[in-house]
Amino acid sequence: MRLRKRVTTESSPTPAQPPAEPAPTPAQAAEAPVPVDPAVQAEVAAVPGWFHSIDVGGGVTTGGHKRPEQLANELSMLGLPDLHGLSVLDIGAWDGFFSFSAETLGAARVVALDHYAWSVSWPAVYAYNAECQAAGKPPQPHDTIPEIWHPDTLPGKQGFDTARRLRNSKVESVVGDFMTMDLAQLGTFDVVLFLGVLYHLMDPFLALRRLAQVTRRLAIVESVCVVVPGMGHHPLCEFLESDELNGDPTNWWAPNRAGMLAMARAAGFTDVSCPIAPPEDAAPGEYEWHYGRAIMHAAKSTPA
Repeated sequence: MRLRKRVTTESSPTPAQPPAEPAPTPAQAAEAPVPVDPAVQAEVAAVPGWFHSIDVGGGVTTGGHKRPEQLANELSMLGLPDLHGLSVLDIGAWDGFFSFSAETLGAARVVALDHYAWSVSWPAVYAYNAECQAAGKPPQPHDTIPEIWHPDTLPGKQGFDTARRLRNSKVESVVGDFMTMDLAQLGTFDVVLFLGVLYHLMDPFLALRRLAQVTRRLAIVESVCVVVPGMGHHPLCEFLESDELNGDPTNWWAPNRAGMLAMARAAGFTDVSCPIAPPEDAAPGEYEWHYGRAIMHAAKSTPA
């Protein structure tokens, strides 16, 4: 915060020397900008693409596709419980904003799990998508394009590794495909974050069944959610054949609110709710019907 200097009024005598500025309050001192560390800035700039905006110290916040204000809002909407002393698994962690946030909020252990986002060269993705758009053809799934898909070198993990190092974080990273990995080796966690993942999977119901296996207390699922006018009482999932939703060929399913809740109950969760979901009477927008985002809390009555 920039401190405003005291000014004199017309009736006040003009002092011979400018008055000393008052010492900043603790709140003002906390808000004062931190000088940028050029070394930290250089490390952040060396990452070819950031999805999350993360405060990595040294006065530097990564320039992610998702801006700090948006991420702060998303974090607040999750409705996280008190994480002190709990273990947290972040499935689909990408650059790790929510993993690092869980650590900051007091979680005793945080594991960041990803495979897809870490195996992808994101500059190559953006170039490929632009080529497809220019040619008027839909993009193919990115894990089928050799210049994009590199699970051997994990180019997409550079952002997470850089942020973890700069933050001196103790968040653990596990490289694995959640749908095929050995869940017994992964273990169970008090709180599991499943944010922006469900609709990218070819088998969302199986995904929720596997999610229940690794959840001791609460899973928080964030997903695209479809509203089909007049059909909100039916549990539905729309299948997305290609890139018809947001031009993204990795979007496969769009469940409605009832569909998310029904699948979670059938998957083994005993107490499910959607504290945030698009209204059932939402008017169609750009699409034939309305798409929004939903946040589902899927809990177990007793820890596994």
